[in-house]
Amino acid sequence: MDQFNRRMALAAGGSLGALGALAMVSPARAEPWSWSPEGSVAGGGAGADPLTVWDDEADPLIASVLERGDVPAINAQLRTWTKNGQPLPAGLPSDLRDFMEYARQMPQWADQGKLATAVEFNKKRGLYLGVLYGLASGMMSTVIPKEARAVYYSKGGFDLKDRILKTAKLGYDIGNGNAYGPNGEMVVTCVKTRMVHAAVRHLLPQSPQWKYVAQEDVPISQNDIMVTWHSLPTTVMKHLTAWKVPIPEHESTAFLHSWQVAGHMLGVRDEYIPNSWDQANSQAAQVLDPILAPTPEGADLADRLLSLGANLDLTLITKPVLGSFTRFLLGDKIADELAIAREPVWDPLLRFSWGPFVAVREGLLPVVPLAPDAYWLFDEFLRQAALVYLAELKMPISIELPVANRDMSRPHR
Repeated sequence: MDQFNRRMALAAGGSLGALGALAMVSPARAEPWSWSPEGSVAGGGAGADPLTVWDDEADPLIASVLERGDVPAINAQLRTWTKNGQPLPAGLPSDLRDFMEYARQMPQWADQGKLATAVEFNKKRGLYLGVLYGLASGMMSTVIPKEARAVYYSKGGFDLKDRILKTAKLGYDIGNGNAYGPNGEMVVTCVKTRMVHAAVRHLLPQSPQWKYVAQEDVPISQNDIMVTWHSLPTTVMKHLTAWKVPIPEHESTAFLHSWQVAGHMLGVRDEYIPNSWDQANSQAAQVLDPILAPTPEGADLADRLLSLGANLDLTLITKPVLGSFTRFLLGDKIADELAIAREPVWDPLLRFSWGPFVAVREGLLPVVPLAPDAYWLFDEFLRQAALVYLAELKMPISIELPVANRDMSRPHR
């Protein structure tokens, strides 16, 4: 049952949180870039503003692939490549194959011991991670303006659920027991996602709707990826700490390390990847916290996200309950900006009872100061939130290169 719950949590976390899962963009920074590369896993670097850096290894190659018309055949090949240790499909163009062989290599600083410890952390905290990846990280992505606009106007904005399921693999795969091992899928997912990012950089500037609202000429800079990166592990650890969940230091470090490796595999330069939680919090305070703001596109995406469970026969996965959890996790300011209604029952219940609920689950309170019904509600919510996407994540999910932007003349799904 614990294994089942963990799988459900990771599924839900990846699915709900996937809207922002290292995929898109954010607005220009209010202050000049000042974070020092000495605080990175590289220990140094040129110090260039990551807003001016993209992916000079993947971008020209994928642009060429798109211009050559090779994408349909390549996508057919990529569907057969699913495991980290699996050879690349033989039918790939030679230039793409050479890049993928290079891109699939783990960084020299990857620590297999820490990655194994991260697996244990995910086992213990899977249910919390599911809710946090989904309703903290995922909903936060809708108030990262450049990210919201890029998702909205790219192909993923048409069929949001399909978009979520595809990017859900990132959140699910990183928490899986063999994430970076030969039988895992995290390396494959990162390489494919990196190529999708490059495709969007080529395609999105061709969208007249996106160009009209965009604050940049090319989307998904290194800064933008790190903004979304911080909406995931940095935000998750911030909440776990606030909830006083007891986490041994070596597990906390290992969890961070698994995401450091993910950043590298997604094409982020090592000089932008923080080497500690202190450095992560410092960087997030500059690139993430000040730029959160509503947009019409983000409000639409948020409303659609909260409505995804509306047609399911589940007691607690309703739009009002999901909205209340979003308000609890992200605060009144963001919830109000997203036009999330206040809930007279769930809002105060979460505010006053979630802390004792976590304490009970963690064995920190000798006497349960929480009504059994409230405890059941919270535990059942965790279970149902994970269950929403579990069945669909069992289906083959293929991350594929887009060939066009969203057709704005068609209603979304």
